[in-house]
Amino acid sequence: MLLINKDMVVSVHYELKVDKEGELVTADKSNPEQPLVYLHGAGMLLPDFESNLAGKTVGDTVSFKISAENGYGVRNEQEIVSIGIESFKDKDGNIDTNMVRVGNILPMMDDQGRQFQGIVCDVTADSVIMDFNHPMAGKELNFTVTVADVRAATPDEISHGHVHGPGGHHHH
Repeated sequence: MLLINKDMVVSVHYELKVDKEGELVTADKSNPEQPLVYLHGAGMLLPDFESNLAGKTVGDTVSFKISAENGYGVRNEQEIVSIGIESFKDKDGNIDTNMVRVGNILPMMDDQGRQFQGIVCDVTADSVIMDFNHPMAGKELNFTVTVADVRAATPDEISHGHVHGPGGHHHH
């Protein structure tokens, strides 16, 4: 029986639930046909996620919570930004109201060309209020994880820090 520890390739099925208005709702889950495959100890996943799986083996199911601080961070009011309406106009000065509407997630870019996802909170005549907090920020993460497979990583996988082959990363 292989136990999960550093340099093992682990396949898991998971479900993530978060609190929405007082009840836990599913925010994310793995596809039954395609488990999440990761290299344990390579730092691909949240550290608390990996630590809760350490020592487990195939067939084990584990449920655990990860605090917002150790998950996607707490909500930061400074991530809520007012952007001039001009930024959203096309060359003719029109705004795509299908895109720019409350609740939509828009891809934005900063001065350095880094991409962000922001949620539109409010649209006024002269600006758009966007929230750049991660959608899971401020939420306690409730995971249920079932271990589907555990194998030793190959030397290549260990040196590259990720999984190769089915369910893994492919080099081109």
